[in-house]
Amino acid sequence: MNFFKRNKKGDDNSPRVYQVPSTSSSHPYAALKNYSPMREAEYELYSSLREAVPIIDAAIDKTVRLMGNFTVTTNNKEIDKQLELFLNTVLTNGGNHGIFPFITTYINELLTYGEAVGEIVLDKSRSNILALYNASLKDVSIVADESPLNLKVCRNDGNNTPAQFQELIIPTLLNPEPGTVRGTSIMRGLPFVSEILLTIFNSIRTNWERVGDVRFAVTYRPDNNSASITKKQAQQIADEWSKAMRSSEVCDFVSVGDVNVKVIGADNQVLDCDVPIRHVLEQIIAKLSLPPFVLGISWSSTERMSTQQADILTSELEFYRTLISPVIAKICKLYLRLSGYDDYVEVNWDLINLQDEVELSQARLNNAQALEIEKRVEVKNEEQTGY
Repeated sequence: MNFFKRNKKGDDNSPRVYQVPSTSSSHPYAALKNYSPMREAEYELYSSLREAVPIIDAAIDKTVRLMGNFTVTTNNKEIDKQLELFLNTVLTNGGNHGIFPFITTYINELLTYGEAVGEIVLDKSRSNILALYNASLKDVSIVADESPLNLKVCRNDGNNTPAQFQELIIPTLLNPEPGTVRGTSIMRGLPFVSEILLTIFNSIRTNWERVGDVRFAVTYRPDNNSASITKKQAQQIADEWSKAMRSSEVCDFVSVGDVNVKVIGADNQVLDCDVPIRHVLEQIIAKLSLPPFVLGISWSSTERMSTQQADILTSELEFYRTLISPVIAKICKLYLRLSGYDDYVEVNWDLINLQDEVELSQARLNNAQALEIEKRVEVKNEEQTGY
């Protein structure tokens, strides 16, 4: 007996199995799957990451807004008014006015890429500040000068030509690694977990596309008498089935013989995605240092836990403020020197939220009450002892 007997050439009744390529394993941001930490590609990687994962983009934007406003004061009230007018009217990117759009973009780049570069643009007479400009990190690079403590900004023209007027350029690095002059993005470490999240989302999209647009498997089992015309009958069934599916009206499909129709994938169990998505989101939110309720995520938490998370967020914002205050001070000091004034300035940030004001007021009230009680006790002791 020949168990491996081949079918005769030209036998149309032999079963055939065809492989159909599937694209469900790829997603629009497949570059995150092949992530390698190269500095030249990190800027594009982090930009794509913010576009691909909305919660990361929302977290950075909210962090920038939560930093709040600031005021700059000097030792002279008249000079304060001139300085305030300058900060509210100076020209910035995109035809905006005021220093706040410049600082907002500056913080945004600092958090996203770990580096930010700003430029003070003077007028032709070099006696007044004309505008504030946020430089694109794709056009410049930050290198060490003669000393690693001094930063120098160069053009990305292939020769690393130093930019002119380095005293008018303001570079800032976020958490630089020891021995380097490269900043660290707050999104460092997120490409891997974000790729997992995008894979889950892309699988959900693919599954729902199949469920919404149902695929059918039509199987025809001919008897022995009609085996010679199986191919013709199968083609006829396929044509009629296609017509029924393309019809805009509800119609029935009628066939003679053993025909079985099944929905592809209907008997498969859909994987539960809630648990893995939450685990991944916890990793992302922990890296971005934002409480879940700030991003609109309602996870189980007590009021005490929310207060502690708010305190942690406050400390993070205070840290970012310490990086931005020198940038603001440098701009204001240059304006004062060009105007012929003393360059002493003090940057005062607003309280982060109303909750801080309430807590401070409550603390002052408690201290006042304690002081009053201590005075009463002291007076009572003097009356009793006579001293």
